[in-house]
Formats: sequence, C-alpha cells, structure tokens
Amino acid sequence: MNKPVIIITGGSRGIGAATARLAAARGYNVCFSYLSQQAAANALELELQALGANTLAVAADVGREVDIITLFSRCDEYFGRLDALVNNAAMLRKNLVRDTDMVLLEKLFAVNVFGSMICAREALKRMSTLSGGKGGAIVNVSSIAARFGSPFEYVDYAASKAALDTFTVGFAKEVVAEGVRVNAVRPGIINTEIHANAGEPGRVARIAPTIPMARSGEPDEVANAILWLLSDEASYVTGTLLDVSGGR
Repeated sequence: MNKPVIIITGGSRGIGAATARLAAARGYNVCFSYLSQQAAANALELELQALGANTLAVAADVGREVDIITLFSRCDEYFGRLDALVNNAAMLRKNLVRDTDMVLLEKLFAVNVFGSMICAREALKRMSTLSGGKGGAIVNVSSIAARFGSPFEYVDYAASKAALDTFTVGFAKEVVAEGVRVNAVRPGIINTEIHANAGEPGRVARIAPTIPMARSGEPDEVANAILWLLSDEASYVTGTLLDVSGGR
C-alpha cells in the first residue's frame, strides 16, 4: 500500500519543519514548500529521508496563485496522490495600524489568507469524493492572536488569522459531505524564528511569564496537535479551532 502524502506550506523551519518530521515518522511521504531557504529545505529533506519518507521540496511563494498551482502539480507528478494539507506558511511583521500601508496589507493577506484558501481549493480538487478522490484532511495554522487582536504589535496579522478561522469553519461545512475534514490549530507563543524575523528576537522571553503555564510552547507540541487532527483519531472532528497556547 502506498504511503499517504502530505503537503506542508512553509515547511522548511519552525512549526512546518516540526510537522514534516512528525509526519515522516508516522508514515507519510512529505511534499513541502519553502520561500527562499534552500539550504534549510535541503537539510530537512535529508532528515525526512532518514525517517523513511520520500520527499519533495518546492520553492513557492504561497502569496502567488501560480506558485501554488505549481506546488500541487509537482506533488501530483511526484507522488500521484494527496491525503493531507497543512496550511502553515505565514507572514508576520511588527507594525502599528497607524503606520501600515496597502502594499504591506495586500502581501500579508495574500500569504496568510488568500494563499491558504487557494491551497485548500487545490487540495479539495484532489481529495473530494465527488471528484473521484478518497477524502482527506486539511489543517490551517492560525494563531491565538485571532482571539486577542495583538494590539500594539500585530493587529493586521491577528486580523488575517481571524479571517483564516472563519474560513476554516465555513469551508469545513461546505466539504464535509465530500469526505474532507477541515480544522485549525491556534498556537500561542511558540519558540521559533518567526519572532526574530518580525523584528523582536526577545519576544518569547518577554511574554512567556504572562502565560498560565509560564513558558513558551515548542514547535513539536503544535505538530502533535496537527498530526492528531489529520489522523483517524480525529475522524469526528471538523470545523474546530484547537488552541495550543499554554492556557492563554
């Protein structure tokens, strides 16, 4: 029997890379996209292959529909099937609303919202039982910021993740009769490079004491939640937003 195939966007580092490793360890073949970190992508491919997975790394900007179509087409050619999608790629920049502009907003929503929606569309074409597929599961990586609004830091990012939450709930109801489950995880403060890339490398240490569990989360902890939602153990779960936030 062929191994199931998963696509993970933004898979070369952080939560995406942790999800790829766990998926490989649990018997998936892994296709993942990366924006520009080719060395990290190559290194991750070697790790996944050592875990027994066939892998395919594709350079793609998920803010561009043409790149998304290329990603899914490459997966089709290489693996010939698709069973799971993790919409993980995201953009984050520290920015007050008073200082924002349309160019930044368009790029942020293109990556965080529109790209995830187009990836979900492409996955549905391949998974839907109405189209001859065998069903499947989609997990969107949202953020606990969607609940709190992230004032004075990332209101635009929080708004984009709130849009992703609403999409998750609505899309899940549209496609449940086609054998496709759609859920989201909402990580809290997770110890990844995204904070440094957004301009505040010390953010995790600053915020961790305010969390009920008094620590940041690790990428593996989010990956475990994602893989559970993709698994048959979550067969009765769809349209759900699962917080992985240390009680925040």
